Amino acid sequence: MSKVQAYFRDSYNELMEKVSWPTWQQLQQSTMIVLIATLVITAIVWVMDFASNNVLKFVYSLFKS
Repeated sequence: MSKVQAYFRDSYNELMEKVSWPTWQQLQQSTMIVLIATLVITAIVWVMDFASNNVLKFVYSLFKS
């Protein structure tokens, strides 16, 4: 049981003394970067889906009787 207590004590000390937490401004900046990147990647995937859908519809229409 003492190993478990030592683990939690060491984990707490590491989080309080060794980890460098971002400032509020850095956190907001990082959040905006993630949101913008998410929107850009979503738009790229949407365009790829739209294009492939239209290409496949065209190809299927060539083989329709």
